[in-house]
Amino acid sequence: MDGMTGTSVRAGARILARADGRGGTALPVLEGEGPLAPRRVRASGAEAHVMLVGAMSGPLGGDHLTVTADVAEGARLRVGSSAATLALPGQSGGEAYYDVRLTVADGAELRWLPEQLISVRGSDLAVTTRVDLAPTARLVLREEQVLGRAAEEPGRLVSRLAVRIAGRCVLDQELACGPGAPGGWDGPAVLAGHRAVGQIVVVRPEFAARPPMARLPGDGAAVIPLAGPAALVTAVAPDALRLRRLLDEGLRSLD
Repeated sequence: MDGMTGTSVRAGARILARADGRGGTALPVLEGEGPLAPRRVRASGAEAHVMLVGAMSGPLGGDHLTVTADVAEGARLRVGSSAATLALPGQSGGEAYYDVRLTVADGAELRWLPEQLISVRGSDLAVTTRVDLAPTARLVLREEQVLGRAAEEPGRLVSRLAVRIAGRCVLDQELACGPGAPGGWDGPAVLAGHRAVGQIVVVRPEFAARPPMARLPGDGAAVIPLAGPAALVTAVAPDALRLRRLLDEGLRSLD
């Protein structure tokens, strides 16, 4: 999986979580290459914790990184990252790709909570996240994107998120920002001049009987029920700190 093409990198990380039969969660597969280094950290109860540690800068232009996580029946897994991910221009130029593939079985739970992705000026990154959930799986998935560092124009960023429950698509959306993106991405109908955008997808089996209500938890944020036992918290904000607060408020409103 790990390889070099010119100055670009192809690398991946894989996580497999399984119930250990003693009320906890084991990690029989925890491996990474290149800039992707998953590390097990102190667990909390039945939930295993994994931290994605950046072993080097990236993704750079031309890189192709892939992360897969499989949560088997009855397991509980929380995945975070040690720092923000910087999308950077590479020496070879070209588009970089970051693919995330998540699978959660019946009775299992995944909390996918990485730090924000920062689109640096001159970068060109396509992020694709695909999630497949069994009918009784549980999910909390957070995505946060920041367009440029302080006082910096962003690079080009295309982000797609697709979520399926029992094979049925409940969410499939794409956002393109920065140079070369379709016109209007910074206009009032999309980001309205904000530099940070994010969302949290929440899937709970109990939502099938008691769907969450649509609400506005804060200025620039919304909670939207999705078809199936799911809800979407979405927000735009002037900076990463305000974005995180809005998303957290929206998530708490679902409890």
